[in-house]
Amino acid sequence: MLPDTTEVLIIGAGPTGMALSIVLHQAGVDHVLIDRLAQGLQTSRAGVIHAQTLETLEPLGVTQRLSELALKLQNFAIRDRNRALLKLDFGKLPSRHPYLMMLPQNLTEQVFAERIAALGGVIHRTVEAKAVVQDADGARVTVVENGREKLISARYVVGADGMQSLVRRSTGIEFDGAAYDASFVLADVRLDWPVGPTEVSLFFAPAGLVVVAPLPDGSYRVVATMDDAPEKPEIADIQALLDSRGPTKKRTRVLDLSWNSRFRVHHRLIRSYRKDRLFLMGDAAHVHSPAGGQGMNTGIIDAVVLGQLFGDVMNGVRPEAELDLYETLRRPAAQEVLELAGTMTDMALTRSSVKRFVRNLVLSVLNLNPFLKLRIALKLSGLSRAPLARLPAPSREPIAQTKPAAEPGLKLVA
Repeated sequence: MLPDTTEVLIIGAGPTGMALSIVLHQAGVDHVLIDRLAQGLQTSRAGVIHAQTLETLEPLGVTQRLSELALKLQNFAIRDRNRALLKLDFGKLPSRHPYLMMLPQNLTEQVFAERIAALGGVIHRTVEAKAVVQDADGARVTVVENGREKLISARYVVGADGMQSLVRRSTGIEFDGAAYDASFVLADVRLDWPVGPTEVSLFFAPAGLVVVAPLPDGSYRVVATMDDAPEKPEIADIQALLDSRGPTKKRTRVLDLSWNSRFRVHHRLIRSYRKDRLFLMGDAAHVHSPAGGQGMNTGIIDAVVLGQLFGDVMNGVRPEAELDLYETLRRPAAQEVLELAGTMTDMALTRSSVKRFVRNLVLSVLNLNPFLKLRIALKLSGLSRAPLARLPAPSREPIAQTKPAAEPGLKLVA
């Protein structure tokens, strides 16, 4: 049963909202997690978890289970049809997780949900937030459950409710940016794939980009741009994409299609991560191209940083004013991610033959420099942004606690 009051109300039970819930459970912070959907995601969506995210997740008790379900890859390549322009070895990363962890988002959500249950938590599903208002004393959210309206009062409200976020609209904060001209196709397919199952491949071609990434069950994730993508791409559509953009020495064959989707991609960043008692994270705060697989990873780290701050404030470790550290740390991280994803996408979508020649030449030269290749891998893995996921020490001595914490002051890993 939904309570009338809580310390933190989280709207949205995707990976970001669930990660925040886990941190708050471990810190002993009373909170409520709601989602309008009846069940968790049943489709794969985001497919990669990067090294920095895995290190950040270690204190949450989920990394081992994710590892058991996932496929771990060390190789990432940018290719122009048959030619490898840039090959990166994630096995050389200075991390306890030197690889790309390939895991469909529905399995990531399943692991997070199991952890919440193990901590005694509940995800309140089929609960839709309809209105959010706040004053000096707190925030009040009108929700609908089983056709009935209910008012929940919270000290803080967190919007983990996606690009169309109700919480963000309630703040009035601008969501700066625009949409890409092209639409994107996502599909999970069975392939006769000449590159093989040990590499994530990003192909450049005059017709656009296509990414092919192996998944744990032997299938492949295909992500591609299309000027006018069909609503439900079929096998023939995926075959045409790979024929026109993938390797040519041996033809790829699409054997089966298990899931597909079409979506438009925006590149947007919110001007502020909070408005008094309302906070934003994940896609409610930043959206961008799927190039580089950064979206879910950035949102999860948002959640862990914000959750640690809430825990420290409510357990008397930090003054309330230090909640501003959330934006101080995480907005620069999102800016870097938008620049990275945008650069990769712009490079892939250029139609100019001169620009394509220069792009390929630059990448080929980079491929000769191990130091620069490692720097690129550090950016893609998130490890170069590790300081933006690490809280500084509290600005003053701890103040009196109002209640004991289960696991006070979770420590993030750089």
